Formats: sequence, structure tokens, C-alpha cells
Amino acid sequence: MRTVEMKNIIIGTAGHIDHGKTALVRALTGIDTDRLNEEKRRGISIDLGFAHLQLSENVRLGLVDVPGHERFIKNMLAGVSGIDLVLLVIAADESIKPQTREHFDICMLLGIRKGMVVLTKSDLAAGDLLELARLEAGEFVRGSFLEDAPMVAVSATTGAGLDELRAELAKLAAAVPEKDASQYFRLPIDRAFAMRGFGNVVTGTLVSGTVRVDEDVELHPARKRVRVRGIQVHGAAVETAIAGQRTALNLAGIDASELARGMVLAEAGRFHPTSRIDCAFQLLPSAKPLKHRAPVHFHAGAAVVEAEIRRLTGTEPLAPGSREYVRLVLREPLLLLPGDRFILRKFSPVVTIGGGLVLDLRLESVAPRRGHSQPDRLRILETAPLLERIALLARESRYGIGMADLVARTGLLEADLRKASATAASQTSASVTVLESPQFWLLDPGWVTNQLEALHEHLKQFHRQNPLLAGVSKEELRSKHLAGAPPWLMDALLARSNTLTAEGEAVRLSSHNVTLKQDEEDAAAKIENAFRAGGLATPAVHEVLAKSGVDPTRARTLLQLMLRDRRLVRVSDELVFHASAMQSLRALLAQKKGQRFSVPEFKDWTGVSRKYAIPLLEYLDRDRITRRDGDLRAVL
Repeated sequence: MRTVEMKNIIIGTAGHIDHGKTALVRALTGIDTDRLNEEKRRGISIDLGFAHLQLSENVRLGLVDVPGHERFIKNMLAGVSGIDLVLLVIAADESIKPQTREHFDICMLLGIRKGMVVLTKSDLAAGDLLELARLEAGEFVRGSFLEDAPMVAVSATTGAGLDELRAELAKLAAAVPEKDASQYFRLPIDRAFAMRGFGNVVTGTLVSGTVRVDEDVELHPARKRVRVRGIQVHGAAVETAIAGQRTALNLAGIDASELARGMVLAEAGRFHPTSRIDCAFQLLPSAKPLKHRAPVHFHAGAAVVEAEIRRLTGTEPLAPGSREYVRLVLREPLLLLPGDRFILRKFSPVVTIGGGLVLDLRLESVAPRRGHSQPDRLRILETAPLLERIALLARESRYGIGMADLVARTGLLEADLRKASATAASQTSASVTVLESPQFWLLDPGWVTNQLEALHEHLKQFHRQNPLLAGVSKEELRSKHLAGAPPWLMDALLARSNTLTAEGEAVRLSSHNVTLKQDEEDAAAKIENAFRAGGLATPAVHEVLAKSGVDPTRARTLLQLMLRDRRLVRVSDELVFHASAMQSLRALLAQKKGQRFSVPEFKDWTGVSRKYAIPLLEYLDRDRITRRDGDLRAVL
């Protein structure tokens, strides 16, 4: 049996109240999208309605019927986001009306690029009136994405024009690219309800990726994980839903009170809600000047929150018709990604004033450094190739950026980010430094150079002041130069240097070697001999250093050198033993492997007093040569 690849297209209606949008959808599909009692009583659409139509063997349409009344524009906005085609519905007997204009503005601001004009109620506008409606509609869409689009006159009452409309829809659907099912899963929720016998259900247009039954997904902005118990697409149960489908999910692990329109379901663990976005914003020519820090209603997907618009340069009002990079501060966090479209509406009167494109998210997990001016950096994020955008994010991040933050910041697939990063790193003048181990990480090459130069200078000064010390501890270098960076970053930087050498937890200049003067060599010999002669009855450290023949500072430095070279072993702050004594002790205990013993027995074996026995045993416990078990110990 031949398997048919189904193409799913989402179509949305737009137009003034009572211009026949719901009747048109019903005539096309046989489905009444007015589901609320109040809608049926008042004869108008108040909330979103949904229907579907099998246009051909391999093309299925999902239709979103939106309300036309000005009071329900926010409901209209919840449905129009994510559509592939728009049917601009204009009643032939009334022509262009206020919500015709506002809906059309919204479609253009949301970046919708395909659709058609449908002149409804053609049976009420015969002859010249219908032709006048055609002329007025053509003039209205001139210069827009609908300028050369089909225009069909129909009557939901008589059925006239419906066959022509279906034919034009088939042509348009063939030219619409399918949504990308390979991307990360995201489903903006436009309805949420509890259904007896099923539990909690949410619906929405699956804008990207796929979702499967029994998969764990994440609800934003709450960042709560839930399980997909069941899936329906156009009323039929399925195992998997893919991008472009109207989808209903039955969710487990959440209460109905925690679900609402405007929330978003996404791949678990991938993304972070944000309350600050940088974006490109277009103020409509019909709008009034928009003040810096003006309050607005922010609409994205099915969500609406209050927000404040902030200019990035200057504080003068935005001029009508202007396009500018701005920052929006949201009253509540939302899950947004670069490339998402949004609409802004005024507070009073509540009208659409503009919209734009999300370019960058201000995530708390990324600590930025100063870089380009805000307009310049947003221009790069909007127009530059991916490898340049990645390089910018790496350059701005204080200690570079890892894959998790890159994905959360861009919404792009790991494979695409790796490919672009490799290309950027391979260029003659590399714009990023790529680390693969211990994890994928991007650094700005200039920052790497500056950090290595700073470490080199630090060590140069240290060696000048402390010629007898081998180097500086990594921890000291981290606290001074990389405070707050991932702990492994120091090692990654040192691995890229030709002039710095790490030996254990100490770092030195590769050219640095400790050279002792004659009196220091003599003193070192005295110190070592004193501890060797003491054996396990080791002498006090301060007494040995006092008799070394050099000043206390140099004597202690010599002690540190011998400890580093493991000629001496520090057991506690006050006890240092010669390595030969410790080697003899290990040999003694090796002969008693598995034996249990007490402190007095240990004193008998070694001939030491309790002053030495207890610290030695604690050292042996730490070194896993012995193990304490109550009052006894066992030789391992």
C-alpha cells in the first residue's frame, strides 16, 4: 500500500466583524467554528475557531477562524501567529472597514507573505457593487504581499465561487514551504481545558519540530516538565505530531489551573524564558509618535503581556513609519526565540501600533562583556551570516559561551552551530576559538590572546620576586584572572600557550628554572639531612629551618622546594618526614596487609611516641594505606 506524504498548511482568516469569515469556513469545511454559546447567541465570533479540510490526497488545510470585533483583537492575535496563508475576508456589500485595516496591518507586521483576498457575500453585491468592491480591495492591498494575489468572490449562502476558491487554495498551498520538523519542538498554546475522561488538554499550531506520545516536554514560562499522554491531529489520535499541524496534547503531571493560553510547550531542558528582548521594531505610519519607556501590550504567539519599550539610542519619541532597534522589557517572562514575530498595541486607545522581529534574548545565564554599540550588534544579529552572529555572541560573553547557551540564545540546532563554528575557526583570520574538550566552548581569539599575555606577565613578576619558587598555583591564577569562569577553562587556556607550563596544580613560565646559590644548596642539604637522620622521630620544622644557615624566608622556600620534589613529605602542619622514612613505613605495613591493629601496637612496630603515631596514622588513613574501624585500624 502506497504511503502518502501529507503536507499540512495552516490558513487564517482576517477581516472586519460580520464580513462572513465563520460562514466562509463553514461553507468550505462543513465545520461550525463558533463553539461558545455566547457566539451562537450573538452571532459573532468571540474566540478562536478551528476547522480542517482535506484539500487533496496529500494536502490538508488547518483553518483558524479569528474574531473580527475590535474588542477581541487579542484573541485574533492568538490565532493568526504561525499561519502559512491568510484569507483577507472583505464583504462585497461593505468593502474596507476598520478591522479590515487593523487585521491587514497585523498580517504584514507578522511577516505573512502569502494569501489571497476573498470577497464574501457576493450574492448581496451583484453587478457594479461587486466590481467596485474588487477595485477597492485591489487598491487597498496595492504595494503589499497581496498585490498580485488571487481575488475570489464567493457566497457562503449560494455556494458561488467556492470551487474557484478551493482551486486557488490548492495553487497557494503547493507554493508554501512546509514548517521544519527537524528543529526543536515548540507549541504555543492557544486553548487549554480539562476534558472529562481525558484530563488536561492544550491545543495550538505546532510551529517547529515534532512531539511524540509519552515524551517529556517543558511548559514555559513555569519551566515545569510534563508528559504527553496522548496526541490528536484534526480530531484523530496519532503517535506523533509534526510541524505545521493543528495539534491537541493530553498532558499528565500538571493541574488544569496551571495551564493557560499564551504558555508554550517546548523540548525539555533546551530554552529559558526571558523578560528582556532586543528587537527590530516597525512603528506603523498611522500610529502616533511613541515615547521612550511607553507602556504597551506585547503580543507574541498566543501570549499577551504588558511591556515597556526602550530606545537604545536617545530618548526622543519614535516617529510614525520608522524602523528602529529597541529593547522591550516584559512585565512577565515569556519563551521567545530570535526570529519570532510580535505585535505591539497601545494601552489607550487599544489599537495596533506596530510590530517587529526578536533578535536577541537577555539571558541571566550569560554574563556579557562590552562590545559593539547596541544598534551595530543588533544589525549583525539581524543581517549577518550565522558564523558572524556566533562570533559576536562568543565575543560578548565574559568567558566564552557553551553549546547549551548557544542553543538557548539562538534556537538553532547543535549541528548547525557546530558547522558554523568550525567554519569561523578555520578562516585565515579566525573569528572564534573552538574548544572541544572537556566540552564544546567558543572563545573570542582576541580575548584568549589577552588572557595568555596577562598570565604570562603575572608569572614573570612572580618569578622575579620569588626566584626559588617553582610557580603559582592554578587557584591563585583563577581567582585573579578568571573569577567566575568554568574551573576547566584555565587548563584549556594553558594548553594553547607555548610559554606557560603547568605542573600539577602549579603554573610557571616555560623558561623558568629554579637555580640555587651555593649557600642555598648548603642549606638545602642541611635541611634534608636533618629530616633523613630523624627518621620517624622527625625533628620540629622550626628547629631544622633555624639551623639551616640562611634567613627564615629562604629556608622556608627551600623546604617548599623539597616538598614539591617529594624528597620530604608533610604529614601535618607541624610534622615533616623524609621520603625515605615514609617509604620504610609503607614497606613495614605492606608485610601486615589485612591485619587489624591498635595505636599501641603501631607504636611498638615503629618505635614512635603517641606525638608521632596519631598524625602518621591519620595521614595513612587519608592516603588509603590504612582504614580506621572504631578503636582499631586495618592495613589495606
